[in-house]
Amino acid sequence: MAKTAAHAEPRKRPSQARSAATVAAMVEAAARIIEVRGWAALTTNHVAELSGVSIGSLYQYFPSKEALLAELVRRERAVLLHDVGLAMALEGELPLAIEQGVMAGLAHQFRRPALALALESAPSSPSLQHEDDALRHALAGQLAGLLARHGVADPDMAAADVMALCRGIIDAAALRGETDMASLARRLGRAVHGYLDTAGPAREAAASA
Repeated sequence: MAKTAAHAEPRKRPSQARSAATVAAMVEAAARIIEVRGWAALTTNHVAELSGVSIGSLYQYFPSKEALLAELVRRERAVLLHDVGLAMALEGELPLAIEQGVMAGLAHQFRRPALALALESAPSSPSLQHEDDALRHALAGQLAGLLARHGVADPDMAAADVMALCRGIIDAAALRGETDMASLARRLGRAVHGYLDTAGPAREAAASA
């Protein structure tokens, strides 16, 4: 497994603006191939051609297409965490903060829906499982912090439950090809608020009395 994980890591990180732009172009090329042509079309040769670099230059940074894919997932994770974190950090009551976080997450999903759906169905590998676990852990941490600030009992468990609830609803909507983000946000809000109404400190205290 260690060998597989290393195989999915970049050979080196860009140290200058020009090389960083080259790496970004290669990662974006991989994203475009996946969302337009599907997984079968993702090869290092296709990525090099679309990004306008030589295959040798590509291999300087990425030893395999798995490494490219892992870097793409890391890129998308960073954007999602940034957007959701900013949304939930805004002042307001818990329902508003939850709504803002949900909308930020959905905006990310709907910005490039074909890519988001493709990444959800990515071929299984230890490196991608690691990236997926890291994303879930980071999002759960952001949400648990928000719930703790608003006095929700057992915020870590509540965050895990809310994450599972949202992911199930969003994945089902994606598979159905839904495009109405506002409708999906309302349904998510109802589901999350319904859960949190039973997880607040008052309910927990009453249940233990």
